[in-house]
Amino acid sequence: MSAVREHTASRPAGPRPDRTPLPPAGGRDSGGRGGPWPYLLVAPAVLGMLYLLVYPLARAVLISFQDFRLRELISGDARFVGFANYRTLLTDPRFWSVVRRTFLFMAVNVVLIMAIALLVALMTQRLGRLWRTVVLSSLVLAWAMPVVAATTVFQWLFHSEFGVVNWSLTALGFDSFERYPWFAHGSAAFAILVTLVVWQSVPFAAITLYSALTTVPAELQEAARIDGAGALRTLRSVTLPMIRPIVTLVLCLEVIWTFKAFVQIWVMTKGGPGDATTILPVYAVQTALSSQRYDLGSAASMVTVVLMSGVLVLYFRQMFRQENEL
Repeated sequence: MSAVREHTASRPAGPRPDRTPLPPAGGRDSGGRGGPWPYLLVAPAVLGMLYLLVYPLARAVLISFQDFRLRELISGDARFVGFANYRTLLTDPRFWSVVRRTFLFMAVNVVLIMAIALLVALMTQRLGRLWRTVVLSSLVLAWAMPVVAATTVFQWLFHSEFGVVNWSLTALGFDSFERYPWFAHGSAAFAILVTLVVWQSVPFAAITLYSALTTVPAELQEAARIDGAGALRTLRSVTLPMIRPIVTLVLCLEVIWTFKAFVQIWVMTKGGPGDATTILPVYAVQTALSSQRYDLGSAASMVTVVLMSGVLVLYFRQMFRQENEL
């Protein structure tokens, strides 16, 4: 016991000195810097992105400032002409007609996609487990269908002689639709393309909005109903404000998707009849391929990128302004 007392008394009074922490294993400091290995691991992905995304964009910008036709494509010797291609493009009345049609096509598609997707998401939320699984599975299957395959199916549906649509309308007594050439009329072809794009886009938007709806607390909706709010008031005042970030994200993605819709139009109508279904991406390809004016086609592509970016910037500014007011 005396030895224990002597050992205890020999300890100095006051706080115990802090121990120096041991360095992490492998010689790495606590900042997480591990030398060049993290950069080497992500280098292939970065290089692939630069090659597949940045290089084609930079090449298109360069060609838009050159006199680049079929001869220059073969010889590789192109001279710079400054903004001459852009002046030619912006003074073309057909170009501005295509721009107006592009914004009309985008607006009609986005409004229909968001409205239908929100209705489908709200309906799915109120279904039982079995039917909810059936609806979500059907949406995933429709979303997984390749674009070219879906476009081909729509071509056959509206075929003038063998299409199911003409056969069904004729069987219902609408004899004027017997062998009706849908793709020979501009308004009909435009409506078919809108239907196709909406059908392909609704599954993604509906599944995303349904996922957002599942995060809304049920207590808030129940409190709104107790206060006397109807279904529309609850949706407008409670549900939509809670899922506004997801709605904004889906809206921006659908704007991009419909603005650059090319495969469906090119496979189905190639922009025809006339220019009835020609939007900016189709116009750029037509300009580049029909007369080998790759410079004008690149300029049209750059104008498309600028217009699409301008629409998104304006929308994001409005969104941030609304968030600051809250």
